[in-house]
Amino acid sequence: MFQVDIIEQCKQNNRKAQLQLYNQYCDGMYIVAKRFLKDANDAEDVVQEAFIKAFSKLHQYKAEVTFGAWLKRIVVNKSIDFLKSKKQQLVELNEVHMKVVDAPKDDKWLVDDAITLDDVKLAIKKLPDKYQYVVMLYLIEGYDHQEIAEILNISEVASRTQLSRGKVKLQELLTIKSHGTRY
Repeated sequence: MFQVDIIEQCKQNNRKAQLQLYNQYCDGMYIVAKRFLKDANDAEDVVQEAFIKAFSKLHQYKAEVTFGAWLKRIVVNKSIDFLKSKKQQLVELNEVHMKVVDAPKDDKWLVDDAITLDDVKLAIKKLPDKYQYVVMLYLIEGYDHQEIAEILNISEVASRTQLSRGKVKLQELLTIKSHGTRY
């Protein structure tokens, strides 16, 4: 059965097709939610809510992007909404998902070699929420400013500004102070 056929059947409330689509995407969407949330149960709840929303809004899916990309955006939005409602800190980042190491040589993301991945994780956690979300979406999830603007309901200019300020703040947090400690 082709994915388009499954989606069409899901639009008609075919429970078997919905279960098939859920099984196909649930693990990947859980990983996305877990990047944002500390607790595994919270991530599972967010994924469940995202699927409920996706199935209820499936008529709005126009196949301009893959279903997975469309669903991922719902999961990211639900995760951010959850964090905002609970005022929780963002979770520790998995080394595999860190794109800081993939930054171009002329990019301002480069940091001193003495800085460890744990230092970067800790510094991102210390960023104010508005910078933290943009940095996470840009670096970890790979969204561009237009997508970040849509997800966070801000302008593209605000996304760029918050990312730029987040970079500066992150660099400040990662700078080795004269007495040999980091913030």
